[in-house]
Amino acid sequence: MKMAYGTLLLAWLATTASADENPIGFHSSTLADAHDGRVVEMVVWYPSAVTAATQLFADSSVFVGASAIADAPPAAGEHPLVVLSHGYRGNWNNQVWLASALARKGYIVAAVNHPGTTTHDRSPQAAAQLWQRPVDLRRAIDSVTAHPETFGKVATGRIAAVGHSLGGWTALEIAGARFDPDRFAQDCKAHPQLSSCTVYAQTKVAGSSASKGALGADWRDERVTAVVTLDLGLSRGLTPESLTALPVPALVIAAGVPSRELPAELESANLAGRLPAASSRYVEISDASHFTFMSQCKPGAQALLEAEVPGDGIICQDGDNGRARAVIQQQIASLVADFLAQPPGLEHDGS
Repeated sequence: MKMAYGTLLLAWLATTASADENPIGFHSSTLADAHDGRVVEMVVWYPSAVTAATQLFADSSVFVGASAIADAPPAAGEHPLVVLSHGYRGNWNNQVWLASALARKGYIVAAVNHPGTTTHDRSPQAAAQLWQRPVDLRRAIDSVTAHPETFGKVATGRIAAVGHSLGGWTALEIAGARFDPDRFAQDCKAHPQLSSCTVYAQTKVAGSSASKGALGADWRDERVTAVVTLDLGLSRGLTPESLTALPVPALVIAAGVPSRELPAELESANLAGRLPAASSRYVEISDASHFTFMSQCKPGAQALLEAEVPGDGIICQDGDNGRARAVIQQQIASLVADFLAQPPGLEHDGS
């Protein structure tokens, strides 16, 4: 226990030092849609040139937040953009650790709440429109690029999509992957235990020919030049043809802790094996669980979650006798930043 708290303290000190050297701003807004009324909540973390009083965002009695300067003026120059997609029933808070870490490295990071599949919005009608998730990311790109005075100027040809769990599928969709509902339904007969199959059935996303057509459509945004998935789900429905021809480099990071519902060998590793070797990379982190990619839990958080909803304490669990979540997340943030820092157009190391 002393080692765990010591590691967390070191991580906190490192973050504090980084914050002093690289101030970041934070801005929240809503993106309205005049066509279908789908209102998307968006938050943006971005480099700032000022040093001012910070405040904690996404901090609670359970989860560790991150500090930033509310509505700070953006730093000068051009900055790469990352759009971030959360998992099923998650929210933008879940990857605050990654968003703030990338912002301190010079990235503009926009995270959205996807209506219907987010913590506080579980509308069945919105959830069934799964294809709207990549559209949400496109709208975030539109908004950030249209307001350089608020977030900073986005560098040309430097826009990446990053997603956790169902968000990983979302990121692949906007990067050019295509989904085949019939292929996925058939695969779920062979692997009914997968959580992606359970979620798919719950959302009733393929309830009509029209919805199946929308789900299988091309949702690529050609402005996206790289994609990162974090222990994704729903990947088995992506077509081999679209993955083989994926037009952007991909980094696939998997949780190595054994899981019946989201095993790496059937999801992330399977995906990586179908991507172009020259432009993709696969990393499996042995002591990471599916929930390691979510916010760090505070001491006593697991008991609080269990008291509220029995079974939810699993959110705070990582690998047995492994590293502290803060340390694993530092590794993940470095992997993502190093991957995205490679010049666009060059072949990525597929080893």
